[in-house]
Amino acid sequence: MSDLKKRWGIETNFQLTIIFIVFAITGSASAWLSKPFCFWLGITKSDLGYWFTPVRLFLIFPIYQVLLVLIGFIFGQFKFFWAFEKKMLKRMGFRFLFKE
Repeated sequence: MSDLKKRWGIETNFQLTIIFIVFAITGSASAWLSKPFCFWLGITKSDLGYWFTPVRLFLIFPIYQVLLVLIGFIFGQFKFFWAFEKKMLKRMGFRFLFKE
């Protein structure tokens, strides 16, 4: 765990525990929200067949990103999760969104 703390720039085990809790809550919340979100958009398994799961994951990905920063803020870890999001989005090719 000390290597992970060092890599992420975390000082305490308590902060690491909070970060793990935020990841867990965010993953559960995004999975829970995916069903009503797809229903709202009119996306059903009967319409898409095997494509339903990939389409659902693709649509839920932005929700997960927003929830991660929001829940991180609620738990007092906004700085960590905002840096985490920026790094991930830059690696995905969205570097143009962030001026440095």
